Amino acid sequence: MSNDYSDTDQQPDDDAPIQEARVWQGNGWTARVIKNDDDEGWAVAMIKDGEPEPALVGPWTMGRDKKNPKPLDVNAFNTLVKTANEVIRRHEQQLHAQLHKNVFVSTDDGQVKVALDIVPDEDDAYATLTAFDPYGEQIAQVRVPPTFKLSVTSAAAWIEKGYKKP
Repeated sequence: MSNDYSDTDQQPDDDAPIQEARVWQGNGWTARVIKNDDDEGWAVAMIKDGEPEPALVGPWTMGRDKKNPKPLDVNAFNTLVKTANEVIRRHEQQLHAQLHKNVFVSTDDGQVKVALDIVPDEDDAYATLTAFDPYGEQIAQVRVPPTFKLSVTSAAAWIEKGYKKP
């Protein structure tokens, strides 16, 4: 009989999440307590699995000795995950708002919704300008520069010119 590990629970699990005082993993996140470069205290960085940069870095509480950081635990980690997910959600909403804009123009045929959708691309960024009738049916669509400024005035001018490329 050899002393090698067999496929039993005695074998160390290299894939088990780390759950230590200064590093805690789970739910697709890693919390890492780090020295705060700005002052004498500590900070915690929340890094989403697969991402190179932290989604959130915030102050971390000192321990009882007033020198070392308070250890991470499951409750603190769950709160940090919730906060980091909220930060990402708000960032995604802000990005969506920057890339997708709508205005409404009143015409003789009813209200026309004009949407500007920007497609960010390092090499070939562009945008589409799309008009919809009051029932949501697409009337026209043209490609425009990603710098196109959508306003009620610019949308009305596009409509008046018969939806020709501005």
